[in-house]
Amino acid sequence: QVVLVESGGGLVQPGGSLRLSCATSGSALNINAMGWYRQAPGAQRELVAAITNPSRTQQVATKYLDAVKGRFTITRSDANNTIYLQMSDLKFEDTGVYFCVADWRGGADFRYFTYPYWGRGTQVTVSS
Repeated sequence: QVVLVESGGGLVQPGGSLRLSCATSGSALNINAMGWYRQAPGAQRELVAAITNPSRTQQVATKYLDAVKGRFTITRSDANNTIYLQMSDLKFEDTGVYFCVADWRGGADFRYFTYPYWGRGTQVTVSS
């Protein structure tokens, strides 16, 4: 069982920054891809960013939602099994619950990850 715990959400003004963290525990050694989904009010969940495990894919691969490219950066620390999402120049439309996700499947083709492991989410609110 893999347990994912998010932190770092909060209220921020437009143009501001936040950093989300996701710590893993349990059977985390087999985890490859990890990422962040978000769900805005009344909208479907969407994958914001994802990153592979360099110990499983030889090099780190990342993927971003077009709407956040250049503003968000996903990183991971395998020393403490944690991923981060640095969010800058936040916009009203970035508001939502951000969920940490993980997948054990190998490779670096993001089309084949289904992220069976989910955290409980952390709220990000962008408001003036």
